[in-house]
Amino acid sequence: MDDEQFREKVVRILESIDSKLGKLEDKLANAKAIPGRVVTGENKAPLDVDALLSLPDHLRQTAMVVSTKGSVDAEDVAKETGRTRAAESDYLNQLVKMGYISRKRVGRTVYFHV
Repeated sequence: MDDEQFREKVVRILESIDSKLGKLEDKLANAKAIPGRVVTGENKAPLDVDALLSLPDHLRQTAMVVSTKGSVDAEDVAKETGRTRAAESDYLNQLVKMGYISRKRVGRTVYFHV
């Protein structure tokens, strides 16, 4: 492969990457345009698209279950994600500390909600 062929190949690869990045930017812009940011309280961080995208995958999955199911305990989340209750309890408490969700104790059960 001579220099000219190599340059052409690099240019095609870069154009492909540029095209894919453009599509991702469009999808992100559309996602941000979704109305109705969910806010978890006065001093809490919003649980919106940007927040979800910034979370590590394990916390994002947990946050998505809480936001779609409403008020849940760690066992409910574990059933949805297929992970252990103990792991989900840890993840839920991390999300509470980060300000994305709240918790409320009812008897011996702790419920988490947006």
